This record gives sequence, C-alpha cells and structure tokens, in this order.
Amino acid sequence: MRFRLTDDQRALQEGVRLLLTRRFGAQALRAAVGAGEAADGAGGDDPGASRAAARPDRDAAGAGAGPGRLDRGLWRLLGDAGFFSLRLPEADGGVGLGLPEAALMFEEAGRALLPGPLVATHLAAGTVPGAATGETVVTAVDGGLVEWLAEADVVRGDATGAVPLRSVDPLTPLHRAPDGHAAAPDPVAILLTAAEQLGTAARVGDLAAQHARAREQFGRPVGAFQAVAHLCAGILVRVETARAAVYAAAVTADPADIAAARLLADEAAVRGARDCLQVHGGMGFTWESEVHLHLKRAWVRTQRAGGVTESEELLAAALSPGAA
Repeated sequence: MRFRLTDDQRALQEGVRLLLTRRFGAQALRAAVGAGEAADGAGGDDPGASRAAARPDRDAAGAGAGPGRLDRGLWRLLGDAGFFSLRLPEADGGVGLGLPEAALMFEEAGRALLPGPLVATHLAAGTVPGAATGETVVTAVDGGLVEWLAEADVVRGDATGAVPLRSVDPLTPLHRAPDGHAAAPDPVAILLTAAEQLGTAARVGDLAAQHARAREQFGRPVGAFQAVAHLCAGILVRVETARAAVYAAAVTADPADIAAARLLADEAAVRGARDCLQVHGGMGFTWESEVHLHLKRAWVRTQRAGGVTESEELLAAALSPGAA
C-alpha cells in the first residue's frame, strides 16, 4: 500500500496553503484574535443573547469577522475553492476527491489556525443545502461541546439548553450541551481533526526552528545549545510520526488506524506547542506571537469526539488478543 503523496496531492496542498496565506495570514489572524477577545467579554451567560449579539449584519457584502463572528466572505471563498465539497462526486457538484486529499486540506487549515466549524460543515456538504458552497455554516454537538453555536445556520444534534463556556481559545467560541445530547463520534470527523492537529504540530515545529536559528544568546544562536536542540528534535520526531499515521489512516479509513492517528496527532500538537513555547521563552506567551494560540486550539481539539479516552479504548480493543 502506497502512502507517498502524488504530484496532484502535493499541488493541492500547496494551493490550499497559498490560498490561506493570502486570505488568512498573520495580519488577519491577529485581527481575528482581537475580535475574539472583544466577544469574550461581551457574551454574558445567556446563550440567546450571545447568539443575537453575534449575528447582526453578518451577511453584509464584503463584511469580515467581527466580535464573535465568522468571516462569511472567507467561508464562501473556501466553498468556492472546494474546501467543503472536496469529497462530493462531480455529478453532485463536488470536486470528486477522497479522504486522503481532505486530510491534506485540513492539515493546512490547522497550520493556518483557520477558525470556524470546518469539520462539521465539510461533513454536511451534500446533505445540508448551502454547506458545500460555504453559504451555510454548520456546527455539531461533539463530545458535549458545540463550537461556534451563535454563528451556525444549522446545528447537527440537539443543542437545546446549551450554555456558553469561557473558551481557552479566543478563536473558538464554545457552548456545552446538556448530558446525553452528544452524538456518536464520526470516524471521518476524528481523522480530519487529527489532520488539523498535524498542521498545528508542523507549524509550531517550523516556528521553533526559526526562533532557534534567529535568537542569539551569549553570541550564539539558542539552537546551538543542547537543551533547545533536543526540544526541536523532539517536535520533529512527533510531527513525522503523526504525519505517517494520519496519512495512512486517510488511505485505509480503518477505525483503529484513525484512533491511532488521533492519539499521535494530539500528542504532536499539544506537546509540540508546549515545547515551542519553551524554545521561545516568555515571548511565546505574548499576543504578538501565535505560538500560544496553537497550544490553545490544540487543547480544544483534544475534547472533540469524546476526547482521547474513546480513541484509546477503541485502539486497545483492536489490539487485544482475539480481536477481529
């Protein structure tokens, strides 16, 4: 079985990276973080009030993201680029590609810290009108949490009575649904989340290496010191291990492979971001840096699809003696 990327897959990945760099680069990320901070102080405890405050004029032509809002122009651009319709058959207006290509796209989304309920909207393409084109924002009750509830046009699952939470990630508004409202985890959703985690892990690895080469102490780059070099090497090892697992799971679509990919990608993202913060020192915690944002987003993603415990149990069952 071949896991090496084809030329077309590499071109797809590079194209998505270029699109996101142009449309959601460092300046747009900082602007979105500022909007998220403003929304965090204005939401209150009433989910109805939060929803009402978040949605005025959201569909205005050319409007960007504001407090607690998605950039609808960017969402539609993603739809035009085939982000949500990638796996739909061409006969149904989709791109006609598969899960491996979707994993590559979501890896780039994770790398860029692209906000929004990307996985839920992607999975809704073909079943929810407007989801494939980015005209409709879809979210889902996932592991008892609902991301971007106030901005969603469609909620998959029962979010009745959901209450707002103070999210550690300023770019991921969260609500908690009542117990028993969460649906069974979708293996594809788990895999695409793992791909996002892989993107975060790869990005923080790049940031750590760049800082280690550029920052000097005692007349030498800090990367020349053994402790820093070991941190960077550990990040790289975890990234490449997770990449092999995510790409393989995207090809096999086997639930056990997906569970393993999820565990490895979560570890690569969270530990990688923490180690990247160590490389940067106190600078990594400042709002001028994106490093802490990657760690916060990685923490939020670990809570999707029942958390890591469900994947651990599934993998343990698959590896136990007598398992089919």
